[in-house]
Amino acid sequence: MNVVEINHLTKYYGKKRGIIDVNFNVEEKEIFGFIGPNGAGKSTTLRTILGLIYPTGGSAKIFGKDSIQYGPEIKKQIGYLPSEVFYYDKMRVKDLLKYAASFYQKDCRKRIRELAEIMDLDLDKRIDDLSFGNKKKVGIVQGLLHEPKLIILDEPTGGLDPLMQQKFFELLQEENKRGATILLSSHILGEVQRLCDRVAIIKEGKIVELQRISSLQERAYKKIKIQVPEDLDSNYFQIDGVSNVEVKQNIISFMYKGNVNAIMKKISEIKIVNIWIEEPDLEEIFLHYYERGA
Repeated sequence: MNVVEINHLTKYYGKKRGIIDVNFNVEEKEIFGFIGPNGAGKSTTLRTILGLIYPTGGSAKIFGKDSIQYGPEIKKQIGYLPSEVFYYDKMRVKDLLKYAASFYQKDCRKRIRELAEIMDLDLDKRIDDLSFGNKKKVGIVQGLLHEPKLIILDEPTGGLDPLMQQKFFELLQEENKRGATILLSSHILGEVQRLCDRVAIIKEGKIVELQRISSLQERAYKKIKIQVPEDLDSNYFQIDGVSNVEVKQNIISFMYKGNVNAIMKKISEIKIVNIWIEEPDLEEIFLHYYERGA
């Protein structure tokens, strides 16, 4: 079952490009990553999905219902954290969260206390006394206090220190185990690689790739480094799929894309002291899609 269905979603701001013909689905209980640099169209996509801005074309469904036509009904089951949060400065944190909880027909007091403890958030402070990071914590608690079925996060870790990011990731994983579906937008590739099952890469308002992270890594280059007991001509590895060959004393390193058996056969024909084969990280894959002019 798809919790989110996006079909040919397009948004222009006058003549300026927002997003163009965006298509992807988010499956139930999935953690789905949506990545691209600032200005690529991530926030526009999320706001259009949520019905906060109207599309120029295409449609978005959440829980099988049109996100604009059934917006008020759908939003009761959604937790949303925008990239920037703004609040009533004079309110205390606990009063703001109590106000937010009043929109849902359930008692959220225990849940608020639990989340505040996890995120190390002082409920008695006033909003205008909070740092940017602590305001982001308020947004996280606000987005999760009603135990939503769908959690949509737009650049959620901005302002959080590394320790708090770790706690937040663990919290998201717990929410996912509870049954929540998560759509996570980010330009920080490490957190997407760590959390997500699938990822969509957006470039200049268009989706350029949609894959499982494991599949992206399998299809990408492998980094190979070989230590040999004696000098070896670098031309030895001038075969299809090999690039960026470097030789430093008795260490040869290169990038390889192709049939692994073929390169291993080539390596097996020489004497080696050691070998290292590394999978590329998501950042290297991401840069590949941005640099190739797709």
